[in-house]
Amino acid sequence: MRRTRLLAAVAATVTAAFALSACGGGSDPLAGGGQPADTDQNTVVVGAANFTESQILASVFAQALQAKGVTVETRPPIGSREAYIPALKDGSIDLIPEYSGTLLQYLDKAATQTEPDQVYTALQSTLGTADPNLIVLDKAEAENKDAVVVTKETAAQLSAPTIDALAARCGELVFGGPPEFQTRPDGIPGIEKTYNCTFKSYRSLDAGGTLTVTALKNGDVQAADLFTTDPAIPANEFVVLDDPKSNFAAQNVVPLINKAKATPQVVDALNAVTAKLTTQELLGMGEAAGASDKPSVETIARDWLKRQGLV
Repeated sequence: MRRTRLLAAVAATVTAAFALSACGGGSDPLAGGGQPADTDQNTVVVGAANFTESQILASVFAQALQAKGVTVETRPPIGSREAYIPALKDGSIDLIPEYSGTLLQYLDKAATQTEPDQVYTALQSTLGTADPNLIVLDKAEAENKDAVVVTKETAAQLSAPTIDALAARCGELVFGGPPEFQTRPDGIPGIEKTYNCTFKSYRSLDAGGTLTVTALKNGDVQAADLFTTDPAIPANEFVVLDDPKSNFAAQNVVPLINKAKATPQVVDALNAVTAKLTTQELLGMGEAAGASDKPSVETIARDWLKRQGLV
């Protein structure tokens, strides 16, 4: 009887372990101490940051690759650059949509390039030194930059069409944005250095999401970091302040990928995507995401790829 109970307990333990495995206990790309995903060497694992545009672009990349016969796995949104770059380095993911200027400044805080081609060339060189296992493929014309955004009323009240013009009144304003914007070189430190603009305080919200938009609309913050392709800007008649001193460098969309997975088949499929991707197309996909029927990012991506003749 004791032996029977012992064997039953062991069987239950094994069954539970397999059940946990089947439930995807290792699906988090940062789980397990950052261990690489258990995938085939020929499989491309696609990740995304924690905002809608990145998730749409990740799905565009994934579906474009699948259409060319590449085996693809996708991961849930990981978080900010500070989280997903380590995931790329340890092999938890292989590919993610990136933006040239912010990636360059993340890798090289002293980078001064601001024009699209200069930024892209510097990024390729910097990646070669910082992590030779990672490369960027062709940049898209599409660009989505961080921007200092205020309400129409605030812009009129302060007579501030530019960040430069806002500088004298910065001490009266609460600024809102994602936590990482408070320390990034082109975030609050860059604004302070470039424009001598020190805000009254900083409120940590989200990366161009509903928290930031709502806080700006309600007056909880008077200025905020939003992305220039965010459909909430025209929808709420927000004002993007001009950046005459180029604190924010060019931010062209680029696929960031592990070199080992950049086969000719993969490179051709992704370069075909970036060749078609314009800023206006980004705006269109962002507007689709905000539609009343709330289509999934996969649907938005598939529809765009069909219109471009890529699937």
